[in-house]
Amino acid sequence: MEYLHLEHDGKLLLVDEHGIGPVIPKPGRDSCEQGWLMRLPYPEEVRSMGIEWSEKRRNSLHWGKESATVIHGVPHIDWPESWAWKDAVIGDSAVHPAARESVYRSIHRLVSKVMIIDEDSNVVMAKVKRGHFVGAWTLPGGYLDYSEHPEDGAIREAMEELGISIELDDVSPIISQNIFSDEGVNFVSFTYLCRVRHDSLSFKPKEDEIAEVAWLNAKEALERAVSWFDRMALESIIP
Repeated sequence: MEYLHLEHDGKLLLVDEHGIGPVIPKPGRDSCEQGWLMRLPYPEEVRSMGIEWSEKRRNSLHWGKESATVIHGVPHIDWPESWAWKDAVIGDSAVHPAARESVYRSIHRLVSKVMIIDEDSNVVMAKVKRGHFVGAWTLPGGYLDYSEHPEDGAIREAMEELGISIELDDVSPIISQNIFSDEGVNFVSFTYLCRVRHDSLSFKPKEDEIAEVAWLNAKEALERAVSWFDRMALESIIP
């Protein structure tokens, strides 16, 4: 089954079970005797509405024993006043799971990291015990907490993972974005710079998270790094 996710300025096109739309969800509806009442349209239904669009990417969604392909498209229209607000879709049980899952996957996952560099251009790397990269070397960092500024997140992660208090350099972060699987979960990373004297830091790694901490030259750090975001950041400091 192929659905079409058309989104513009925070609004999403939904149709009813017969493909007629647009329809609007009711956030907070936790049950619906009639089952789902609205869904993403099929591509042919959008064509019948006379809406032109261009394909951006395709995601494979899975929920329970069900699955579907969702085509993310850019509609060639002005402000879609009568469409549903994207944020309202997840909170209505009458919206088909494919639509709710598609919206969930389109929300950015935010990560904040830091490159701690000494006077000889060595970089602090940590071998992690848990998370996405168990047993691998990464830059200090992790997911942002709710409402947390990326700068605060980088400083917090350095303290939590390595037991060190740092001050970030007054430069803009390296911002990277990528989607790593056909499920379409979107990640955005902010990597900050922190220059220190080598002998100014005394590491106290978090025992259940960090197996080892090391100073590595930039090229060796790049060779060991497995995170795409880490590699993008490290490449920026290699002559």
